[in-house]
Amino acid sequence: MDTHTIGKLIRETRQGLGMRQDELASVANISIRALSNIENGKHTAHIGLVLNTLAALGIEMCLTPPSGSQVSEVKGPS
Repeated sequence: MDTHTIGKLIRETRQGLGMRQDELASVANISIRALSNIENGKHTAHIGLVLNTLAALGIEMCLTPPSGSQVSEVKGPS
């Protein structure tokens, strides 16, 4: 998954919920500019802001380690 895919998911989810950027930015406690950068897949978006945005939309993120790894699958808060 890349930044453009994550940004597209966030934008489409927001639009599907009928939210404007300013509304989601407020709920996620981030600036509108930061949200715009995230939705546009900018590589400079801070991971904390991305995680706040995902949480505000109720999107759960799951990280899967490489096969053969001793680390278990990790899920973020939903």
